[in-house]
Amino acid sequence: MSHNSFGHLFRVTTWGESHGPAIGCVVDGCPPGIPLTEADIQPALDRRRPGQSRFTTQRREADQVRILSGTFEGVTTGTPIALEIQNTDQRSKDYGDIAQRYRPGHADLTYDLKYGIRDYRGGGRSSARETACRVAAGEVARKILGAGITIRAALVRIGPHGIDRSRWDWSQIEANPFFCPDPVAAEQWTAYLDEIRKRGSSVGAVVEVIAEGVPAGLGAPLYGKLDSDLAAALMSINAVKGVEIGDGFDAATLTGEDNADEILAAPNEAGGNHIFGSNHAGGILGGISSGQPVVARFAVKPTSSILIPRRSVGRDGQPVEVITKGRHDPCVGIRAVPVGEAMVACVLADHLLRDRAQNGPR
Repeated sequence: MSHNSFGHLFRVTTWGESHGPAIGCVVDGCPPGIPLTEADIQPALDRRRPGQSRFTTQRREADQVRILSGTFEGVTTGTPIALEIQNTDQRSKDYGDIAQRYRPGHADLTYDLKYGIRDYRGGGRSSARETACRVAAGEVARKILGAGITIRAALVRIGPHGIDRSRWDWSQIEANPFFCPDPVAAEQWTAYLDEIRKRGSSVGAVVEVIAEGVPAGLGAPLYGKLDSDLAAALMSINAVKGVEIGDGFDAATLTGEDNADEILAAPNEAGGNHIFGSNHAGGILGGISSGQPVVARFAVKPTSSILIPRRSVGRDGQPVEVITKGRHDPCVGIRAVPVGEAMVACVLADHLLRDRAQNGPR
């Protein structure tokens, strides 16, 4: 199977399956001389780790990362960085019932149609377990970006229930199990998701990622657009069905004068010769970063593995009823928050290195 890599100068290749002995990635293109140890990567993996609340899968994985290559005495060497995460809590027997059945909403059918073979144990390569590799790679990317660029994400909607943006408080992100910036919404989501979980169903979510401190000039006008690469990276996350930059689809409801971010002469203390009056564009104009915060949003569909019977067919083409057993997230969008941060970090690191190669240090 090809197509397991993304990026250009900063390139990530992931490997492994949900119920194999381990998963991991190879990060190529990281410059030498950057401090990097497992301790730099582990906190992000701990944020994504399953089993931390009743609202995520109860699969118990330590997700301990090990650096196998690419560093010496705690510093990157400029060679490929290999990262490994052991799988320690697989229950392959939970998936015996669907070995010959296609789960609705999953990649079971399409994998079989394409490859003629599939790993039915937890979805194999199509499992969201693979996203742990992306989170690990994202921490390497953050090291390249440096402390001046901050990337944060939050869950802004679960099912039909969105946040009140007037209550947005970044300090609340780690104070609830949803990465929610609105403490009132987080309380409401608790009762709502409990009801969804108890009846064996699932629900979707929307994640918003904001990157601040991104320098102007990253990206290219046509086939190397920063926003198109961000959209592709975020769309590649499991269960993502939509991506928008800035106002996104809401921009279609605005007039030209409302949507255009006015460019104003900067006051002396601003440190530049212009500022923007708004940020409907999400920090990207013509595929190139403007220096404003880069804002992206992505929609995650409801987890397809549910306990409610769904009609399908078996490999023999005969009608069957499918109930997916095992340990699954009632809202997979929750653990997608650190994954979204990681993918944005990887894209920005790639574009930063590409810009340096073309234009030199800014």
